[in-house]
Amino acid sequence: MENRQTFPEKRPCWFYNLSGYHSYQNIRNWQLQLRTERMEPNGEHLPDVLLVLEHQPVYTLGTGANEEFIKFDLKHPPCEVYRIERGGEITFHGPGQLIFYPILNLRYHKKDLRWYLRRLEQVVIEALKIYGLEAHRVEGLTGVWLDNKKIAAIGIAASKWITMHGVALNVINDLEPFRKIVPCGIRDREVGRLVDYVPGIDMQQLRIHLAECFADMFQLSLIPFEE
Repeated sequence: MENRQTFPEKRPCWFYNLSGYHSYQNIRNWQLQLRTERMEPNGEHLPDVLLVLEHQPVYTLGTGANEEFIKFDLKHPPCEVYRIERGGEITFHGPGQLIFYPILNLRYHKKDLRWYLRRLEQVVIEALKIYGLEAHRVEGLTGVWLDNKKIAAIGIAASKWITMHGVALNVINDLEPFRKIVPCGIRDREVGRLVDYVPGIDMQQLRIHLAECFADMFQLSLIPFEE
């Protein structure tokens, strides 16, 4: 009798690949809505979600972020500033930086936030291998580095094991706004961007590579959604 190996069916994940530059508050509200829907008693079987996008210029601070890492006058900021429910210190988001926000129900994956952070880092590391880049972690810190430069910042929040927020990967963005802060509270390491390693990098292709690596890492089946 023939032996057939069976594989578990992959969990579905709605994939929104959003064009243009998006208001931080609008996307944050959308994440909160998606998370709330999945926290309701009849929402636990809803698919996971992946939002991939670029933000309009904004600085964000985690719940316990220290304002000593801000170099500008908070009464007259250079762009919008939000203190939000993720962990971590201050960072900047803007055009040319690729954001991906997973709304995952970790009950279907693993109920361990440290595991989840390491998996998000690995998504970036695997995606950059496609470009021949050996990105890495730094012990004791969250994020992804190329050489001694931080290329991706990660900050998450979770409630009842439903995640929101996620990863910001510097691709072709202007790094000048980072000079107005101490990014992620790390004083002795620079911020980097991918275009300085891969001139002419295609943002749209990178979006797809990241989404595919994300799906592989979490054993998900992506279901593309139009805007």
